[in-house]
Amino acid sequence: QVQLVESGGGLVKAGDSLRLSCAASGRSFSLYYMAWFRQAPGKEREFVAGITQNTKNTYYWDSVKGRFTISRDNAKNTLYLQMDSLKPEDTANYFCAARTTLPSTWPNEYSYWGQGTQVTVSS
Repeated sequence: QVQLVESGGGLVKAGDSLRLSCAASGRSFSLYYMAWFRQAPGKEREFVAGITQNTKNTYYWDSVKGRFTISRDNAKNTLYLQMDSLKPEDTANYFCAARTTLPSTWPNEYSYWGQGTQVTVSS
């Protein structure tokens, strides 16, 4: 098992930047494909970005391409999401998630989740 704890959320203005972190503990972090999801009130949880175990491949949802960057530091057991040019529509609770096999954009296919960190972008 792996335990995940997100941090770095907050209230920012449109155009600002934030960096989210997800600290992992437990079973070896480098074994997991990692992803960020987000969920706005009244909406379904949606995929934001993912990164493979060896960091060589990253995946992004179309709405965040060119603005968000996912990365990981396996030595520090930490996942990151750099969010630039934030928009009000990015407002959501952001979750990191882990699975041991192939990349996926479906939240139901992830076994491990953090508690989430709230990002609010004002206009």
